Amino acid sequence: MLNLEEKFPRHTLTFGPTPIEKLERLSKHLGGAVELYAKREDCNSGLAFGGNKVRKLEYLVPEAIRQNCDTLVTIGGVQSNHTRQVAAVAAKIGMKCRLVQESWVPFNDAVYDRVGNILMSRLMGAEVELVDEGFDIGVRESWERALEDVKAKGGKPYAIPAGASDHPLGGLGFVGFAEELRQQEAELGFAFDYIVVCSVTGSTQAGMVVGFAADGRARRVIGIDASATPEQTHAQILRIARATADKVGLGQAIAPEDVVLKTEYAYPEYGVPSAETNDAMRLAARLEGMMTDPVYEGKSMQGMIDLVRKGFFPAGAKVLYAHLGGVPAINAYSYLYRNG
Repeated sequence: MLNLEEKFPRHTLTFGPTPIEKLERLSKHLGGAVELYAKREDCNSGLAFGGNKVRKLEYLVPEAIRQNCDTLVTIGGVQSNHTRQVAAVAAKIGMKCRLVQESWVPFNDAVYDRVGNILMSRLMGAEVELVDEGFDIGVRESWERALEDVKAKGGKPYAIPAGASDHPLGGLGFVGFAEELRQQEAELGFAFDYIVVCSVTGSTQAGMVVGFAADGRARRVIGIDASATPEQTHAQILRIARATADKVGLGQAIAPEDVVLKTEYAYPEYGVPSAETNDAMRLAARLEGMMTDPVYEGKSMQGMIDLVRKGFFPAGAKVLYAHLGGVPAINAYSYLYRNG
């Protein structure tokens, strides 16, 4: 409906449309009144286990190439899924990669900075800088310093903010998600009533809001906050959605009410799972063989399960869980799951 392919160059990094699977056993376990499905963004690419950021980066890479940049520079936490995906994309397109990894998560596993995402980033040749600064989804000084350092050393950096989110092109990938899903719905013979998605830096949900606004479903995108800074996250989703709507020519305004963000599940803080998050992860794993992580997808899975149990979704609703990836981070939390 929005014809992204005609308006914006895209560098294909994904396998194609991501698969949709019915979560039959989980649906039955939760009473069977609601039909649960998952769209597997965690299976979207061969680039270091893929994930939602690869879909976004497909729209940033053409600009980096066009500007003759030689280094992708981005930022995240120590176990950032995003930085791992940027490192993979840099390797794939033949650019260098500079990663700033801040201490966003107060988790003291002895190998937290040596396994999972950061291990893969190092293996792929990224230059990793550890910075002892706390969590914030805004623009970070450490990232700006890294950009200047690359320039000072004769490089030409391409700036990618945390999550590829607060970037003029950051919302396009998940506008594309909505376009892709509409095609899959036509093949399935039904449309999903709700889409559940985790939100932190915001452009995944923002892109969905714009994409689904095109067929009147913006408010059926149910964001699950995992940032524990919900006001800042809601404001950033709204700002990115409005900018993206203008960019793609949506032709309608995005209202604050179009950004639905459930804020009850981010506790105790960003990157730290609650007992309920861990229960949700175990349930998805043991009923469906579907792995989630303690930072993002475990919390959105917790939120979806709780909303089903509370009757938020009406009987007969078809609910799509957007699995955004991130499972490699579970390795950094190995002590929590040593007994399953």
